[in-house]
Amino acid sequence: MHNRSDQFAKSLLRDGLSLVTAAQTEVEVLAATQKIDVFSVPDPARAAERARMGLLGELAAEPSLFEPFHGTPSLRQVRRCLRKQLTWHHELERRARAAAGAAALDEDVDAPTQPAVDFPALVVIGRGRPETVLDAYRCEPVQPGVYHAVPGLVMRVIVLAELPRTRGTLLLRLLGAGRVLREALADLAALPDDAWEKGIVKPLLIHFRLGADEPTTDKEDDVSAEIRAWVEEYEKNLRAEARTEGRAEEAARAVLTALRVRGIAVPDAARERILAEKDPETLERWHERAIVAPSLAEVLDGLS
Repeated sequence: MHNRSDQFAKSLLRDGLSLVTAAQTEVEVLAATQKIDVFSVPDPARAAERARMGLLGELAAEPSLFEPFHGTPSLRQVRRCLRKQLTWHHELERRARAAAGAAALDEDVDAPTQPAVDFPALVVIGRGRPETVLDAYRCEPVQPGVYHAVPGLVMRVIVLAELPRTRGTLLLRLLGAGRVLREALADLAALPDDAWEKGIVKPLLIHFRLGADEPTTDKEDDVSAEIRAWVEEYEKNLRAEARTEGRAEEAARAVLTALRVRGIAVPDAARERILAEKDPETLERWHERAIVAPSLAEVLDGLS
């Protein structure tokens, strides 16, 4: 994976999956000189956290190779991923035999002492619907945008354009482009500031936007453009919020000044309440009262 959008996709999957799995990127498959984009192994102790992650958590419930594509994957590209899946399983078995002291055993013999190794699932993620892939491997839809190949392959195909617009699909939809990505960015912005998704995604969005001047292998990197637009809007909103908070703090201090000049004592709790108020109409009303009211109780609403 070379361009910014591919690196963003790989980083997003790695960081999101790291919440509930042992996730690695660019895992080298020695025998085939290939690299797995992201390989994750679920952590049984974090099953509850994985459940809240929606679709990505479901996909991470078993050892899995994640292979995101910039566009719609072709049959040839998916075949290469299947080679990685088979070769990686072979490597995992070799490591398990070596760790168990069973290196001398014939790898093709199912002996009782052979260590058991789960066959890893392959998760292919693309923006459009790969008709040739779905037909070739008899993939069946299991939910909108999610297809399972014939059982023996243990392959899942995710079509980002078909995923429903829900919080449970948000992290995956952020790997999309055009309308899908714009909607995902809007949904991300609408989440509370302490949402776990923001903790994962915002640093990556800012990082990959800062690298916007780096060369890319694409003639037009639409993902980088979408990310730049989102970050610019996000920074614009932050500046607007800062200006609003600054005006609110100034108005709150004007209330306190009016009370102090008139000799009205302000206990710490009331002072904190005034400084914490952000509504400009409330602060204006308090200021008008503070100029003429004989007591603090007549200035602040609901103070007894």
